[in-house]
Amino acid sequence: MKYLYYNIGMIKIDIPGRTPLELHYLVSDVNGTLALDGVLINGIQEAIDSLRDKLEITLLTADTFGKGARIAEELGVDIKILTRGHEGEQKSDFVTSLGANRVAAIGQGANDELMLKESALGICVLSDEGTAVSALMAADIITNDTITALYLLQHPTRLIATLRK
Repeated sequence: MKYLYYNIGMIKIDIPGRTPLELHYLVSDVNGTLALDGVLINGIQEAIDSLRDKLEITLLTADTFGKGARIAEELGVDIKILTRGHEGEQKSDFVTSLGANRVAAIGQGANDELMLKESALGICVLSDEGTAVSALMAADIITNDTITALYLLQHPTRLIATLRK
């Protein structure tokens, strides 16, 4: 029985006991998730590169450190800088605009809660910046770090093992 399919621009995962996932997009928070204190975490570039041909990647950030555009350029991905206030709703609205059932989202902050809950696959990461309990509770899966989260998408049979019912 086949559970995993790769196409250009998509990852399809059939998880027993769940609706099949057909992921086209990866949406990620920046600060605390991909960067710490505005500096890209070591290994993130390689992990993002491994997904570039499978998912369209967008960063969502309130740009606390003013380095979001530089980080997106360094990673070679799109970015949406949010306006101050109601960042959680803005992130959720963005996920909805893509078609939430086609989105994997990664985050760790309180303003990531709604996008993690709304997306087809919400991954919460434990961060050196801390992890909001609300984000943790909204996620489908929790990982020790962002690199592990990104490689779950590169090796989705690990998701099957964790999420099957």
